[in-house]
Amino acid sequence: MHTSYPLESRTKIRISPPPSRRSRMKDARAIGTRHRAPHQALLGALLAAVALPVLAQTVDAPTEPRNVAPMPSLAPMIKRVSPAVVSIGIQGSVREQGRNPLFDDPFFRRFFNVPPDSGARERPFQSAGSGVIVDGKQGYIITNAHVVENAREITVTLSDQRQFPAKVVGSDPRTDIAVIQIKSGGLAQITLGDSDRLEPGDYVAAIGNPFGLQQSVSYGIVSALGRSGMNPDGFESLIQTDASINPGNSGGALVNLRGELVGINNMILSGSGGNIGIGFAIPVNMARSVMDQLIKYGSVKRGQLGVTIAPVTPDIAEALGISTAGGALVTQVLKDSAAARAGIRAGDVVTAINGRSVKSAAEFRNAIGLLRVGDKVELALLRDGESRKLTAEVADPAAQTTSAAEGNDKNVPEGGQHRALEGAQLEDGQGSTSGGTGTGVLVRAVAAGSPAANAGLRANDLIVAANGARITNRGDLSNAWRTANNRGGSTLVLQVRRAGETTIILLR
Repeated sequence: MHTSYPLESRTKIRISPPPSRRSRMKDARAIGTRHRAPHQALLGALLAAVALPVLAQTVDAPTEPRNVAPMPSLAPMIKRVSPAVVSIGIQGSVREQGRNPLFDDPFFRRFFNVPPDSGARERPFQSAGSGVIVDGKQGYIITNAHVVENAREITVTLSDQRQFPAKVVGSDPRTDIAVIQIKSGGLAQITLGDSDRLEPGDYVAAIGNPFGLQQSVSYGIVSALGRSGMNPDGFESLIQTDASINPGNSGGALVNLRGELVGINNMILSGSGGNIGIGFAIPVNMARSVMDQLIKYGSVKRGQLGVTIAPVTPDIAEALGISTAGGALVTQVLKDSAAARAGIRAGDVVTAINGRSVKSAAEFRNAIGLLRVGDKVELALLRDGESRKLTAEVADPAAQTTSAAEGNDKNVPEGGQHRALEGAQLEDGQGSTSGGTGTGVLVRAVAAGSPAANAGLRANDLIVAANGARITNRGDLSNAWRTANNRGGSTLVLQVRRAGETTIILLR
């Protein structure tokens, strides 16, 4: 049965109107505030827990890191070495001509009745350089020869600013080494190192007096060794360095990291007069040899072997059957010379002097140039592919004859039998016509200006060997050239008898 309920008897439900937007936003902000408060408190606690230890560590941290090695410094070595480096002041004069250069000609002087020294005058100058004390007891100081050249007064200033007059003990322009002396004992002196142990890349420091700035230090590396050609008349095997060397550094010290003297600062290569990173120093081993002679004798009296030499290039080495290039090829031996008495022959290749290897003709020249008259020298050489050792006593150059000095000691223009011998009239001949003995290929005549003349061949030369092979006739000479050509070579090393002496002619 269906029951019906009046509307009044049911539970009354109040239906409110939808809230406005403003009220919804207000409620949302209230809810967000109620929910955010606990999270903010938790986040604050966490931050405090983390920050307090960090803050404590920051407060307790030392101002410098612990167990960190100090930066390397050259200061201790420089302090020990620099008192041995001095400044050198020079006052001097040079004689110069003030007249017209035409009057340098004797004809014009006679014509105008001008005295020989007319117009010449003395021009005073002042200059500065550096030096290194090598003997603190005797007051010996090594420097460059060009520093004290034409000096009238020399003043040495020590690192403590004390000044002393100095005198020149000896000077050798060919190595640019000089020794001066001051009257003072108990001076700091430098330790001499071994420049032969230097290698490119080694660190070095230059100490000197550039532009009058005393006790200046610069550093760099050894850029190269054995540089030469700066002084054509000198003996050179220079150390190249990028350590700054400037005017006034000449004669100063080039030291290794142990504070040992390895070089005497000498010159720079520059287009402006300032440093561009190419400086040169004289190796201390070369300087020491010259210094010892200057102190003992006051001069360097060089001896002479009496040979002319040429470099052994790869093509010459191939022609002679030598495995590697290097050494010094003896192209001529002077008559009655020390070399002749020792048994050295033209065509020998010198590979060592007194046990030290010789890698080039320049090294040979330097080694012999540092020997004094009367010194004995042991030479290791190659002859006909075999190793030999000879001992020679270096002689006085004035006592040796130059009768065989006509020989060719330079490399000659490119060519071979079919080119470099052009212009030479050759025939099978006997040595009697050339002042010698034996048979060979006789040079009957040489056309002026021909390749043969340019190579150094002369009339009456007798060719007795080529590339180490005996030559008795023109066929042998042709075979020697053919053999060299088949091997890919283009050089003939001829042994030639001339006026009773043997010389070497290089045909390329």
